[in-house]
Amino acid sequence: MNFIVYDLECTCWSTELHEQVHETIEIGALKVDHYGQVIDEFTSFIRPVIHPVLSDFCLQLTHISQIDINRARKFDDVIADFTHWIEIDNSKEEYALCSWGGFDKRQLVADCKLHQLDATWVESHINIKEQYKQLRKLRQPIGLKKAVEREGFEFTGIAHRAFTDAENLAKIVAKYLDLWWL
Repeated sequence: MNFIVYDLECTCWSTELHEQVHETIEIGALKVDHYGQVIDEFTSFIRPVIHPVLSDFCLQLTHISQIDINRARKFDDVIADFTHWIEIDNSKEEYALCSWGGFDKRQLVADCKLHQLDATWVESHINIKEQYKQLRKLRQPIGLKKAVEREGFEFTGIAHRAFTDAENLAKIVAKYLDLWWL
């Protein structure tokens, strides 16, 4: 089985209003094999269609530039490349999507719905944050950076960037590879 360790960054605002629809603007992922080795990487910006101009809050939080978003492809094109990269159509190799929490899974499903795409491929998902809390017998879930440092790793890169967060999460996924469950 391959573990698809991924993270998303989405449109965001300093205050959340109910009518605001989040859209994925960046996806970063690493493919980790059953030995815990990173065997491939995927990263892409995605151009949102509902709110194509990022808020100042989002620009500052993610360090993603409006120019990068303007040059990006739309969700359906990027997600087609992503699912091909995962090798979903390859029935020989099973996969599990792994994210820090349930937000990323819900966001992928919401984006697929928004763009009228099938989202059944997202069902094979491991919420590492919740399973880590149980594994380490924590009362409350903790943040990714704290978990990475608790496991003796250095948190590297810029937080709130999809590929950086996926890279850091992959350290935890690989360390406890045999303990995750679907």
